[in-house]
Amino acid sequence: MSAASSPLHPMPSAPAQPDAAQLHNIWLAGLGAMARAQAEGSKAFDALVKQGLEWQSQAREQIAEAAQRAGALAASAHPAGGGRWNALEGIFEQRVARALANLGLPSAQELAQLRARVQALENNLPAPARRTAAKKPAAKTQRAKSARK
Repeated sequence: MSAASSPLHPMPSAPAQPDAAQLHNIWLAGLGAMARAQAEGSKAFDALVKQGLEWQSQAREQIAEAAQRAGALAASAHPAGGGRWNALEGIFEQRVARALANLGLPSAQELAQLRARVQALENNLPAPARRTAAKKPAAKTQRAKSARK
């Protein structure tokens, strides 16, 4: 028996035309597939929404934990950083004071002592002399006179 004459594999000469019942069944199968896709699609959509809500709550928890750790880290670093700034500020103030002293300028403490001495001397003056002492400008020093020449 050859393959061409085998009854199991008939070789049609022209494709068979489906009848109306077959076309109607194909149409119904397509509608059924569409309905199933819509039903399962809405279930899948609902499942995705549920999963998204779970992930969102997990992400919020992780963000809150990370913010808490960052806040604790910043709080622990602040005192150490503040100490460094205070030390740096102290070094800067010492260097500025040393430079001003090298220029012959009095320090803030020396100026305060001088003001206190002047105030004590003014308090010891008689009343008429106090008024004239307050009106007279300070005497120019020899250094200021020689600088103008």
